[in-house]
Amino acid sequence: MYAWQFSSYLHMAKVMGMTRFVSMQNHYNLVYRKEEREMLPLCAAEGTGIIFWSPLVRGFLANNSREQTRRAKSDQFAHAMYQESDFSVVDAVSEVARTRGVCNAQVALAWLLHKSTVTAPIIGPTKMIHLEEAVAATLLNLDDAEHRALEAPYAPHRVLGHL
Repeated sequence: MYAWQFSSYLHMAKVMGMTRFVSMQNHYNLVYRKEEREMLPLCAAEGTGIIFWSPLVRGFLANNSREQTRRAKSDQFAHAMYQESDFSVVDAVSEVARTRGVCNAQVALAWLLHKSTVTAPIIGPTKMIHLEEAVAATLLNLDDAEHRALEAPYAPHRVLGHL
């Protein structure tokens, strides 16, 4: 949904004396940051919690090679969502992970978890190790230079995932 639509819904809830939205699920990660422009500031201003989905880009950010997994090869939804330039984001994540001696997933999740607008991510672990990596990410504090390095290769995308 667009920020103007959500703002309208919040206004209508107030006018009609209805319960306001208390949270929203947003598509947001190092590869897709479209929400930063309008939705995240609106939610912060309105006190709406934000629960991010696909923080690891369907496993894309967790993989530090260009070798595709079985899922990546068959995931037509992901093929429509992401672009070739996104590999430079994976490379940045891999570099920080290598320097820190941690896995890519920890770095990508640590970046997200330290955003002031995050209430919680939907991590979708399919193995115990995925859950352990997510928990470890809560203890990883990236410095300003690492945040800049992770965010630098971002390339804007068309609006995805909610139309």
